[in-house]
Amino acid sequence: MNGRVLVLNLDFNPISICTVQRAFLLVYLNKAELVKEKENQVIHTVTREYVMPSVIKLKKYINIPYRSVLLSRENIFKRDSYTCQYCGSPKDLTMDHVIPKSRGGKTTWDNLITACKRCNAKKGDVTPRDAGLSLNYKPFRPSYIMFLREFSGYNYKEWKPYLGTKTKEIYSYKAV
Repeated sequence: MNGRVLVLNLDFNPISICTVQRAFLLVYLNKAELVKEKENQVIHTVTREYVMPSVIKLKKYINIPYRSVLLSRENIFKRDSYTCQYCGSPKDLTMDHVIPKSRGGKTTWDNLITACKRCNAKKGDVTPRDAGLSLNYKPFRPSYIMFLREFSGYNYKEWKPYLGTKTKEIYSYKAV
């Protein structure tokens, strides 16, 4: 029972991703209902077969405060597709402040990017423009839904109607 299941609130807004086991238990205990199943996959018990859930909807509305994506090294790497935002290399990655901290740069989504060690060393303690570098994409803060859709690593086709179809490129642009 590998895989993940998208969990929707009563109003069909996505609220989390859980394991197949947890989703099955929620449906079995009548706390959620099956919305979409995984094609050609079943859960076997000793006496029965059950469809494997891909999307479930809770039967009771859960009031969830605004959700944001936690600013972390791993999430910056995910947002930047594990590639250097200067040269595109996927090797020897580090995190870089676009505007260096020594020049007043903050540790925020809009100022942190993924950079390879070579480009990070070349940039040093100056701005990308001063170092002769340009960003492939302007750094941005992903929304929670966008993070589920683009960066969770579990983007199943059954989820698309509930997560939308926008891609990362819509939220960022090629630096000029």
